[in-house]
Order: sequence, then structure tokens, then C-alpha cells
Amino acid sequence: MATRLSASAIPHVVPPRIERFLAEEDPPTPCLVIDLDVVEERYRALVAALPAADVHYAVKANPSPGVLARLAALGSRFDVASPAEISLCLAAGVDPSRISYGNTIKKRRDIAFAHEAGVHMFAVDSEEELGKVAAAAPGATVLVRVLVSGEGADWPLSRKFGCEPDMAVDLLVQAGTLGLDPAGVSFHVGSQQMEPRRWDPALERAAAVLRQAHAAGVPISLVNIGGGFPASYSADVPHIEHYGRAIGAALHRHLQGLPVRVLCEPGRYVAGDAGVLRAKVVLVSRKAYGDEHRWVYLDVGRFGGLAETEGEAIRYQLVTSVDGGPLGPVILAGPTCDSVDVLYERTRYQLPLTLSEGDTIDILAAGAYTAAYASAGFNGFGPMPVHELA
Repeated sequence: MATRLSASAIPHVVPPRIERFLAEEDPPTPCLVIDLDVVEERYRALVAALPAADVHYAVKANPSPGVLARLAALGSRFDVASPAEISLCLAAGVDPSRISYGNTIKKRRDIAFAHEAGVHMFAVDSEEELGKVAAAAPGATVLVRVLVSGEGADWPLSRKFGCEPDMAVDLLVQAGTLGLDPAGVSFHVGSQQMEPRRWDPALERAAAVLRQAHAAGVPISLVNIGGGFPASYSADVPHIEHYGRAIGAALHRHLQGLPVRVLCEPGRYVAGDAGVLRAKVVLVSRKAYGDEHRWVYLDVGRFGGLAETEGEAIRYQLVTSVDGGPLGPVILAGPTCDSVDVLYERTRYQLPLTLSEGDTIDILAAGAYTAAYASAGFNGFGPMPVHELA
């Protein structure tokens, strides 16, 4: 079994079922291989860690049909960001009452599509969006997204989504006057959140909104604590049990006495560790005769599914087909004719000195936000195929 080598030089391995598939099938690259048993394992672990929360899987992380079908069979609920994701869930046999529309930026026609399909829960964070929901989905349930800090997250989600608490209270009150069901609030502490304690200040802020709305006569019933639970990109990722204990304590501390049930929206944690992205080396070169760093160009890059290498925020662990020999520093880049298609330059990756054209590189914990991010054909490179191991 190959050893994983990366910037952190921590040994890890390709999951056995995926390794067997890649060895036996040798599929064209780039491609993503998903082990659905790992998806199930992660889902069950999350449910055990957060028994008080209804799990709404974030479809955007990995919308592959097998992933959705496996989770639907386990009783998961689903959070969507578009009509296309709603259709995928319905095709997987999900009852529309188990779907929430968490995107706070929606076209009127998309809201109407969701409402007509039977989806009744929508997130908003502005008066303008609230008005659209009232017009296109009369009587719908709404959650107001509160702006919270993304500190501690490798992929923060602050600023673009959410509103300040005073506005959130006003929106909940206004929702009732518009004939909607102002059920409560949502928030998100950032994706790949490495600090379990970050839910505490977010819940404190959300609870203040809920209490003010409750005092104003709003019949609150829900709080959505978002996602953020991490995939295993490195060895220092806290176990999901640590998140469960920290969030459970924060829920008890801040929501005690409030008549609300809890929702969460995991994506990366459920799908990330279930996938391996196999790529091949297209070229290994240097920019000068005395250059210590080799440039390693892969047949997949930022436009083909590795968008989260933007700013080198997500640092994947790598396994090569020639592991075991001396290592040297590399800069990793994608295949497109675009200068921003560089994956890692500041992060110090060490790869075998014998690495050459045609060798494979397996990118671990790549089941979330990879194939779903791939462009429709930039530079003529099409989206990668996804192989699901049931």
C-alpha cells in the first residue's frame, strides 16, 4: 500500500477499496473514486456525535447519485442551493419535505420551482430576499441567516452570507407579517473549521436573536448550526466526538429554555474522506538549470476540480506511484493555459525525485468540493468522471 507524502510528511494511505479499484480498473485520469461505505460511516459517526441535531447533507459538497441515494436510505435530510440539486434529491427518492433551500441568493423562478416541488424551508438574510420568498413561496418556512465569525476555518464563509443580529430580528418579525413561518435562524462558522469551540460564540449570537424574536411574539422553533466539520487533510484534525461535545455544551449553555430543535448541514465531513482523486503527471520541469524546485504539472488543476487550492487554503495529502525514494521540493500546477492554475507554490510539498511523465498522483480526502467544482470545459478540459463503489 503506497505511502502518502506531502507538505506535512505524515504517512497516510489510499483507502483499500479505492486502491483495489484503481489497480484493477486503471481508469482514465483525472477521475474521482468515491467509497460509499465511507460516506455511510461518516454519516453515522456524525449522528452519534450530534444526536440532538437533524442532519441536512449539503448536496453541493458532492451531488453524485450514489452518495445521495446512500444517505437518503440512512434517513438523512438534504440542503440544496439550486433547482438542479432539488431535482437530484427527488431522483434519489428524497421526500421534498426533507429538503431545505439554504442558499440566501435565489431567483424568484427558482424559489417558485422549489415551492411547487414541495420544498417549504428557505434561508434568507435580507429584506429583499424575504420579499421574494413571500411572493414566490407563500406560507413557506424561513430561517434568517446570522452573520458570524469564520475564524479558525481553512475555508471561511463570512461576509457574503448572513446579516447582523438586529436585522435578523427585524426580518423574523417581518416574515410573520408577510404570511411566512419565521421558524428561527441559521449560521455557518466556516468550512473545514478546525476549532470545535467556534460554535460557542456563534450560538451565543444566534440565541440572542432567537430570544429577542421570541419576546416579540415570533413562534421560533429551529436553529441551524450549519456545517464546517472537517475532512482529514492533515493529522491534527480533531475527531468528530470533540465537535459533538463542544457543540452539545454550547447548545445547553445558550439555548436552554428556548423551544427549538437543532439542524446541521455537513458536507465536507461526510463526503471528503470517502474520495480519492487520481491524476497523472503531464510534465516535470525546471525554470532554470540551478533551480532547486521542480514544476510538476498534473492533468487536473484549479479549473478541473481543485478550486479549493485557491490561496493554498486546502492542502491535500498526496500518494505517488513511485513513493519510497529520495524526495525534493516541488511546485504543483494544473494543465490549463492560465497562469493562475497553480496549486501549491508557498506550501512546501516534497515529492520523489524520480517522479516523471505518466506517473500517478492520488489526492486523498478529495470526495468533497472537487468533481462538483470542475468547469464545464475550460481550455477544452471536461469535467472528471466519478466512480462510485457501492
